Amino acid sequence: MPTAIDLFAGLGGWTKGGRNADLNVLLAANHWPEAVEWHTRNNSDTIHACQDLHQANWADVPKHDVMLASPCCQGHTKARGKAAGNPQHDNSRSTAWAPVQNAEVNRPEFAVIENVPEFMDWILYPAWADAMQRLGYALAPHIVDCANLGIPQHRERLFMVCSRSKAPLHLQLPRYQHAPAREIIDFDAGKWSPINKPGRAASTLIRVKNGRERFGDRFVMPYYGSGSGLTGRSLDRPIGTITTLDRWAVVDGDTMRMISADEAMAAQSFPKDTLRPDNHRLTMHMTGNAVPPLAGQRIIEALKVAA
Repeated sequence: MPTAIDLFAGLGGWTKGGRNADLNVLLAANHWPEAVEWHTRNNSDTIHACQDLHQANWADVPKHDVMLASPCCQGHTKARGKAAGNPQHDNSRSTAWAPVQNAEVNRPEFAVIENVPEFMDWILYPAWADAMQRLGYALAPHIVDCANLGIPQHRERLFMVCSRSKAPLHLQLPRYQHAPAREIIDFDAGKWSPINKPGRAASTLIRVKNGRERFGDRFVMPYYGSGSGLTGRSLDRPIGTITTLDRWAVVDGDTMRMISADEAMAAQSFPKDTLRPDNHRLTMHMTGNAVPPLAGQRIIEALKVAA
């Protein structure tokens, strides 16, 4: 069985997807103690390292065939909410060098780096790509809407396939039927509140009105931020991108609520038996940062075919 490591492992989307694709994930590493705790609870037979990967001793990492990595995306994404060039985002972008350092020491045959597509707009991306190529890797960027892999969520992400081959390895990814949001919404669960109540934002009421006109009494809509404009989104299509903060609301007649942490995890394709914190905000943060396990699985399965 091919072996792998999962860097910036978070809640374990890459690990779960890798295992479902028959990879033996030997090690998972992350700097955040809470993420390591819950990754450990779900993957007790994996070695765990809780540390800043800028400081890792890569010689201590078990030899592996595939490196899976999701460096911080907050410094690249258009939704970052802070001005470019601030130190926090400069520091988050620098996490992308950890996979390069591991590649230099351990030289796995393959690496798949997941991030937002804007990763390739980073001013240092040419230097990053040059470093990987100098280490003997051919790079094949794949920009994928995870909905096309059967995830009940529109989530556009970059999967950079790095291979120790003469030519880049371009994956043949089947296009799966879209999974509708109604599959993940439980209308019998959650805390519902009246739509018409004091303090409700005018933009929310406009979205509800427009959503009703288009989709009837039941639909989802963005509650915070943008997305779908000033209308809702049909339950017959995937939900929009799950982020680290509450964003999506569910409307049912004259009541509404935010989607639950369990629904967000289902939108990310985590199995129902995945262990998670009781804390809603913490779970949403981990979930919004995760690689959808089913997307990871299908990327790795395509990699094994191409290899």
